[in-house]
Amino acid sequence: MTTVQLQLPDELVQDAQAAGLLTPEAIEGMLREQLRKQAGEALRAMWARMPREELTPEVERMIAEEIQVVRAVKRKRSAS
Repeated sequence: MTTVQLQLPDELVQDAQAAGLLTPEAIEGMLREQLRKQAGEALRAMWARMPREELTPEVERMIAEEIQVVRAVKRKRSAS
């Protein structure tokens, strides 16, 4: 495990503590959710840059299968 130290405005810390957001579990959840969002945004941006003629149904299926594999691995890791 790694310890992280942050400097935040006092009012923000007080509000976050009152909301139960400064527990290790809550922060871990927020970070994981943000990483998922960024990965999705990166995938959408890559998809938008792809020439449409190269995006065949077969390529779409392959991408969807890869996404399922990555998600299954992440679920397995988080269950451990």
